[in-house]
Amino acid sequence: MKKTFHRGAVGAAALALGSAAALAQTAPDTAAAPSLKEVTVTGNPLGTADLIAPAIQYSGTGLLLRSQTTLGETLDGTPGVSSTYFGPNASRPVIRGLDGDRIRILNNGGGALDASGLSYDHAVTADPLTIERVEVLRGPGALQYGGSAVGGAVNVIDNRIPREPQFDAKGGVAGKADLGFATGNSEKGGGFLVETGTDRYALHADVFDRSTSDVRVPLSLSCTQGGVTSFGNRICNSASNTRGGALGGSIFFDQGYLGASVSTYRNNYGTVAEDEATIRMRSNRYALEGELRGLGGFFQSVKGQFSHTDYQHTEFDAGDPKTTFKNKGDELRIEARQAKFGQLEGMIGLQVDNTNFSADGAEAFAPYSRTRQTALFAYEELGLSWGRLSFGTRVERVSVSSAGNPDIARFFVGSRDFTPVSYALGALVNLSRGWQATSNLAYTERAPKDYELFANGPHGATGTYEVGNPAFDKERSVNLDAGVKWKSGADSFALSAFVNNFKNYISLESTGNTRDTAGNGAGGVGVTDCGDGTSVQSGCTAGVLPEYAYQQVRARFTGLEASGTKRLLDGASTLDLELRGDLVRATNLDTNQPLPRIAPQRVGATLIWGQGPWGARLGFNHAARQDRVPTGQLPTDGYTLWNAALTYRMKAGVSNLLWYARLDNIGNQLAYSATSILTQTVPGRAPLPGRSLKVGLQASF
Repeated sequence: MKKTFHRGAVGAAALALGSAAALAQTAPDTAAAPSLKEVTVTGNPLGTADLIAPAIQYSGTGLLLRSQTTLGETLDGTPGVSSTYFGPNASRPVIRGLDGDRIRILNNGGGALDASGLSYDHAVTADPLTIERVEVLRGPGALQYGGSAVGGAVNVIDNRIPREPQFDAKGGVAGKADLGFATGNSEKGGGFLVETGTDRYALHADVFDRSTSDVRVPLSLSCTQGGVTSFGNRICNSASNTRGGALGGSIFFDQGYLGASVSTYRNNYGTVAEDEATIRMRSNRYALEGELRGLGGFFQSVKGQFSHTDYQHTEFDAGDPKTTFKNKGDELRIEARQAKFGQLEGMIGLQVDNTNFSADGAEAFAPYSRTRQTALFAYEELGLSWGRLSFGTRVERVSVSSAGNPDIARFFVGSRDFTPVSYALGALVNLSRGWQATSNLAYTERAPKDYELFANGPHGATGTYEVGNPAFDKERSVNLDAGVKWKSGADSFALSAFVNNFKNYISLESTGNTRDTAGNGAGGVGVTDCGDGTSVQSGCTAGVLPEYAYQQVRARFTGLEASGTKRLLDGASTLDLELRGDLVRATNLDTNQPLPRIAPQRVGATLIWGQGPWGARLGFNHAARQDRVPTGQLPTDGYTLWNAALTYRMKAGVSNLLWYARLDNIGNQLAYSATSILTQTVPGRAPLPGRSLKVGLQASF
């Protein structure tokens, strides 16, 4: 992959930051420029103060100091959340052991369409540089977002469509610039946004750019590019260049707003499973959003969202294009909030999704397909003297059809129709002295995805031959979680437990057979032998691939999540201790074997100190050894990663500056992710990043 990338956005950010720094003078910590209204919407459609469903949000400095190059790594370490980690460039969140299309990635509450659920090497089309806030719903979000949120939802929130006026009738201008550099991957990144308007309109523009080189790791690895093999302490083919931007605006009126935005995302990165395989990605998204409030009558307000996404990426081998994936789709979402009737309040909604997928080339393992989904849903809450009850339902009509592929004869051609129905009940009980208890019971049905039904081909990212099953039924699950939480001043504590039973969980399982790349059987040679002297774990050679088939099995996921904060020092200086931990156990009940890629037991702690404009953090994340893996797969050793951060706030003219430094993996510990498929398919090839120092400056005005 080329190591020379575009620098336009970085240069613009550097110019803006440099001008601000030239005026800098030390001042006490000050308020930031106007920003988004802090309203949690994921799992909380009525905007009530206390959440019944387990959820967490990150914004501001907290988000900045955990931000990584991918959304999955940014959220990794949150109780109940890990990541798929396909190297530093492609990583989706894993919630309570569930990944892929059981976790819904949202943009401002609407669907974010890409191909990241199809394959682990496909990146999410959201860059942490552009995120104002991110919310994570743990547990089923299927009522609001469909069966693809059976494990949870991640809502990435920006202000590309302003929803509230930030300025009065005289108007104004606000903005933010971010510039950062890191040593571990030679990262150079920057972003800049500006907003202007009055109390009647608002305009938004942003641009970002990030480039990285191969990631440094604590051991020497081989790298063969251009026919030359070299060795070094870097993950081969892990460089990247990501850039994009958006324009948006809204018109405000007495009873609501109407806004639109257009955004683009570009990513050119290495897929670390192969030394010379790269992906060139582009996504264009067009969104329209509006809301009418204070309507009177039965409905209090109506909110509508519409988006169209045109996504494409091409996979290259040593610079030669091999396979092109395209995904185009529309989503319409309408929510109507009803007037309060006594202590009962709620909303009803309509969601319509249409997507068209195609793959052309040597590794087109899924056919051309079309998915159509229409859903009606309702959510109600009843306030009581002791707390709240919630209940709701969702009914969908899903059609998934395969048109085959004009160049590949082996694909199934036909369609399947499904009618998933989901229900949920929840309760929040206010106990004494700041304690609350919550419980949620959900029955969820999910229609199989197109690739789960129709896949039939070699998958280069996993080194396998994948086979779907057009006869699959709806995936059905029952989820129960219960928890307690407590808060008193700066101190807090939360503990939750969950169990998720699947009647027919769709799992990608080894059949013990092999096929060649054309789909012909190469003989049944056992789970660990490819028949040519190589193993499934190291990847089969000479065009022989281990066969993996999607199968419906009974499965159970159970787990615990805990977090807490204790104020140790309160005065001119503050000192807080944050604690966190989680445990997930997942079992294939048909075979009594563990399910693959499940995070081990994890614990972590962070000391957070603050005094005036200064802030500092020191903490660790520990993952236990994961040896509870399916037969034939490799265990993953435990590890402890230490990290630290230092921040300083100051005033520079009309700007507020935040200087920050973050040191990750202080001990340069060698570690591998148990939730990454690379740990099994190319063992030793893609460890977690080694020691890295990131320094940066964020300016707001």
